[in-house]
Order: sequence, then structure tokens, then C-alpha cells
Amino acid sequence: MSQPPQPHQPPQPEDAPKSFGAPQQPPAPGFGAPTPPPPAGPPSTPPPATPPGYGYPQTPGTPPPAYGYPQTPPQQPGYGYPGQPQQPGQPGQAGYGYPTPQPATQPMQPQYATPGAPGPGGQPGGGKKLNTQMIIIVAAVVAVALIVGGGVWYASKDDGKSDAKSGDTGGAKGDTGGSATGGGGKEKAPANTSAKVLFQTPQPKVTDLTAVNGSWLTDKVYVKSGVKEIVGYDPAKGTPLWKLPLTGNVCESTTHVSADGKTAFAFESQEAGSKFASCTEAAGLDLNTGKLLWQANIKGANGDRKTRFDEITLGAGTVAAGGLDGGAAWDLNTGKELWKPTTTADQCKDVGYGGGDALVAVRKCGDYEKPTINIQTLDPKSGQPTSTYKMLPGIQYAHIVSTSPLVLAADVGQSAGDGSGISDFFSVDAKTGKLLARIPAPGDKYAADCDGTSVEKCKMVTAGNGRLYVPTEQHENAAAGSSGSLGRTNEILAFDLTTGQPVPGKADAGDGYTLYPMRMDGNNVIAYKDAPYNKGTQVVSIDGGSLKSTLLLENPADRAVRDAITSFSPKYSETLYANGRLYLGAVRLSKPYSASDADKKFLFMATGTS
Repeated sequence: MSQPPQPHQPPQPEDAPKSFGAPQQPPAPGFGAPTPPPPAGPPSTPPPATPPGYGYPQTPGTPPPAYGYPQTPPQQPGYGYPGQPQQPGQPGQAGYGYPTPQPATQPMQPQYATPGAPGPGGQPGGGKKLNTQMIIIVAAVVAVALIVGGGVWYASKDDGKSDAKSGDTGGAKGDTGGSATGGGGKEKAPANTSAKVLFQTPQPKVTDLTAVNGSWLTDKVYVKSGVKEIVGYDPAKGTPLWKLPLTGNVCESTTHVSADGKTAFAFESQEAGSKFASCTEAAGLDLNTGKLLWQANIKGANGDRKTRFDEITLGAGTVAAGGLDGGAAWDLNTGKELWKPTTTADQCKDVGYGGGDALVAVRKCGDYEKPTINIQTLDPKSGQPTSTYKMLPGIQYAHIVSTSPLVLAADVGQSAGDGSGISDFFSVDAKTGKLLARIPAPGDKYAADCDGTSVEKCKMVTAGNGRLYVPTEQHENAAAGSSGSLGRTNEILAFDLTTGQPVPGKADAGDGYTLYPMRMDGNNVIAYKDAPYNKGTQVVSIDGGSLKSTLLLENPADRAVRDAITSFSPKYSETLYANGRLYLGAVRLSKPYSASDADKKFLFMATGTS
């Protein structure tokens, strides 16, 4: 695939770190055959056509994938490694073998191999005819590929130097990720990695598009939200252990869980005189017992309605929720209100938060069309900022990938072009608010996704161990080269968060497989492997230092099991793994189109090894 144009970068101060690399992102693949959530609307609306799952044989006559994927030379970084960074105020310079980027006013969209396949952002439009400009560019790429020969594709070397000083964060000191190590994870490979279906629950009957956000896991219980309820299940047997009825559906949830098994969520409530329920109620929950710890809401500035929350998270013992009216927070254990939305002269408000070991706010100020966005690490009890990083002009929405280390993502100048919400990653020193590294992320090379307007809803990317772990876009597997090869694969690459430079090595998915990060496990990465049509999906542990993979779980290749598993996609479902068990949960339910369709819809399912 051709590389999209790099956006014009505004001048940066002299001490700003140079940009490195380029990850970008494709439309998110599913677990085998992606099943995006149906669009809101009447249940009678026919379902959109979906392409076959990754790994299925292609229809004869199907155009091949677009050219432009580099091959891995022995002495050069592997596929997807970035070329020369764009210097502030200068036009982007493509690496050797890439076509010259076109002006930013004419972004080039990736070309899809399967006619009718979803285009960027999951919208129809795949298989478009190549325009004249594109034909010329593709021809140039083919010519370069023929000249290079032997499958070797060179990436231009960065000749700039990072302004990040060693010791700024106490992390890696100058070399490319050399200080990062693997190990320290809790997940170990069992003697037998073959898995079986432990349990699966059909989706409850619904008459409209229904939110069922929330899946959590402790050593004692697997918890899943349903229709106006949350239920705790035995993690091995799937038998119900407790049930918490609610007055509305869970509309927002956090993935973070405290050390003693507590979390937070928001659910809908219908106010008197209103025809519709709204996401206004925040709550704390003890996952092990099913006890509702507290419930709270916030009245708006005029006092006549409750504040609607668009997100909720848990960070350092504080539950924080953000929305259009601003942010509010409560103590996790007691529900004591810590702060609520306030009106300021500069129109500043917290639109959302990132949680985990720390609490970080995305604070938006000024005009809606041209806002100023500040990223503030907060004192979790007072809400006062301890450091601030001001994001670049032209960014409408900022996403928090991780709070510790502090890693952000954004679509700078709306240049991503693929609906991922990511054109660049930003590594920030949480103590000082200083930018350490900016990592460009072109969507035709990298597969990570952040919900367009949300702060903390980023998937298929993780950070830890001083590194950012990003999957590449699926591409032809030139290394396979044998007859009968399924020919599609991807990798997970790592970037040093202090320098922004790519780390040597990669985690290969393998022929016909596609690999996505799920979460950190100590210094390791737990990742999901979508499989070709005749094999079972897998969960692997990737050593955070060497990037070598260890198989933890392999699901059955049985067609019925595969169909159930592939109804959950990594972009549109909740995926949890621990102690040899994989849990897949829905976040939206829709009315089945037919009786046969109803048999294929699940609220959640679990597989596990013996």
C-alpha cells in the first residue's frame, strides 16, 4: 500500500524532540471474520455485506493487495519500520521505495483487495477504481520493487538526533530500547495449550440497539454486563455467582480494576419528563461480591438536569467521569464527591480521563472548532494538575493509550484518513509534562484504533516496559513464498518511548495469522492471533525485550467454534485473558434478523486450556 501524505507540521521549539517512525492503521480486522456492530436504526435494516475473514481463500479474479509493503532485509529493520521523519515546516520526505506523498489536501486512501470490503473507518467503499494519479504512483512503486529485486526494501535512515536527554525519565538511556527487558509476567505456558469452549451465553432478546458495556476479571469471578443487570460468573464453569439488577443499561465502563477487585461503571437513568434514558449515573462495584458500593450523579450548572457522562475510568483509587459538561470524580470506596464540572472564563473543561496507576485528564479549552487541548496529570484526590503537556494546534481529540508510562494518540490535522483516530503517538514525561518523542503513525502501515471522540477507548495497542507496542497492517507474506501459502500476515513492532526510535526485532504473526496486542503482563505483551480459516485462533505471550512469542492457548479449528469466536472482533468487543482462559464479550446487542441469525449471537463466551 502506498504511504499517505504526511501532514504539514507547525514549527516546533528548538528543544522539541524529533519525530521518529511511522505506524498507521488499517480498518481493524476481526477475530477471523470481523463483525462490526450494526448501525443504529430500525431492526429491519438489512445487514451490510461483510468480506470473508482473514485467511479465507480469495475469490478468483480478486485484485491483489496494493503494492508498497516493504520486505525485511537481514541488515535493515523489518516491515513497517518508519522512514526519515518529516522536519518541522518542511514537506514530508518518503523513504526509499515509497512514492512521493501528495499534498495534504488530497489524501490517498488505501486500496482494498476485496471489492465491496469496508473502507476506512468501517464504511463501505473498498475496491474503488484506481484514479490516474494512483495508477502512476502504483506503477512507480512496482518499478522500484523490480529495481530493488530480491525482496529487499530499504527504509531511509533518520539522520537527526533526539533532543531527549538521557535521564529525563529515568528510563532507557539513548540506545534503541536496549535497556528494556522481558519477563516478569504472571501468564505461563501450560503443559497442554489446546483449548476448548468452557461456556457461552446467547444474547438476551432486545428490540433495538442496546449497550452492554463492561467485562471484568478477577481470580474469583468473570463479570459481564447484560440488559439492565451485571452478573458475576464462575470463571471456569460459567455458572452465575451473583446478579446486580439496575434501573438502566450499563452505558460506560472502565477496564481498570483495583488490587482488591473493585471497579466503576456508568449506567442509564430516565429523568421525569424525558422520553429517553441518559448515561447519568456513576457507580462503584465490588466485583468479587457483586455489591454496589455507591451510586452518584451530578446536576448541571443550571441545576435542572443531570450531567451526561461519555466516559468513566478508575485511576489511583479515584473514579473520574467526563463529558460535554466537564468532569467529575468520586472516591472509589466511599463514593465521596471529589470534584464536579465548573464553568471557567476560558471555557475549559475536562472532557475525559485516563486511569490505571495514575489519573490523567484531557482538558479542552476555547473554541469548539479550534480548541486548545492540554494533557494534565492530576493529584487523584484534589484534581489539581501536577504537570501539563499542551498538544499541537489542529488536534480536535486526544486519546490516552497509557497513563504509566504516559502515551497519547491523536489525529493531527485529521490526516489519518482511516477512521482510526491516530496519525501520531506522543510519549510524555508525566512528572514534567515534557514531550519525549513523537511517533508518526500512518494508517496504511499500522493497525491500532482509538474511538474517534473518546479519551481512553484505544485498542490493539499497548505500552509498558519503556516501549510502545503497535501491530502492523496485514500484508502479503513474502517470506512464505511456497505454493499453498496463505500469504497474509502482520507483525507487532516496538518503539522506545524515550527516543521514539524503532526497536530492533519484531513479533511475527506467522503465515495466515494476524497479531494484536491485548495488554501488558509485567514486561511482556499478551497478544491475540487471528487465524486462517482452517486453524484455531491463539493467545501468545511476547517477550517485551526480545519480541519472541510463546504460545499460551490455541482454540479449536472446528467450524462451529470458529464461527462463534469470529463473531467477536478485537475492535468491537471486550477481550480478556488470564490463567489459561480467554473471555470474549459483546458491547452492543441488536435484534436478530432471523431465527438462524439469533443462534449465532452471543453475549459472551469463554475458552480455556486444561
